[in-house]
Amino acid sequence: MALEDPRATSLPENVPALHRDADPARLVGDERLPCGRLVSHVWEQARAGSDQPDAHTADCPYCRQATEGLTALDATTRTLRAQRPSARTVADRVVRAARAEARLGRILPLDDPAHELRIAENAVAKVLRHAADRIPGVRAASCRLTPDEAGTTVTITMTLAVALDHPLPGRAAQVRQAVADASAHEIGVAVSSIDLSIVSELEPLTPAAPAEPTSRNGTEP
Repeated sequence: MALEDPRATSLPENVPALHRDADPARLVGDERLPCGRLVSHVWEQARAGSDQPDAHTADCPYCRQATEGLTALDATTRTLRAQRPSARTVADRVVRAARAEARLGRILPLDDPAHELRIAENAVAKVLRHAADRIPGVRAASCRLTPDEAGTTVTITMTLAVALDHPLPGRAAQVRQAVADASAHEIGVAVSSIDLSIVSELEPLTPAAPAEPTSRNGTEP
């Protein structure tokens, strides 16, 4: 059975931007699986719903796991279209679904002198996404780590949903610094570069109203 094309249903202009742009392929990113296939290629195959998939897709655990994750993400976006909740709810739920994408990660080198320690990519990605999420107005979706040819450093590629209440260059610089600090001090991975892609817009956070002053006995002054 073919998956629903997320671009087939048009949404009204008054629906929040993140809701209109919640395309699973954009949130996951055009990443390359460990088997060599692009995520976008696997997504198109699953969406086509062929009864006779090619031999590689049928036997490859990476493609099967990516298809399962993308199917869950597609179901989430269709549910969101039906419910039309707030942009903040859309962001949280779609990003959680993107993070639940089931696929095996690479085994990456840690920055130890002997170069003997290794760590799973999904474990590193989880820490780095949390680091990006600590920046106000930012939610990290996908995070990919690619080791260099020498196997000593990695390139971090991350997709983000960002509020537009502050200039994007400054906010991107904050994310890069937070991710670099987490890589060096929380994990111990040597990073060669950090590539960021903003794929969706977040609704700006509403500042909390200041509390009314009270006297020490709990009555109004």
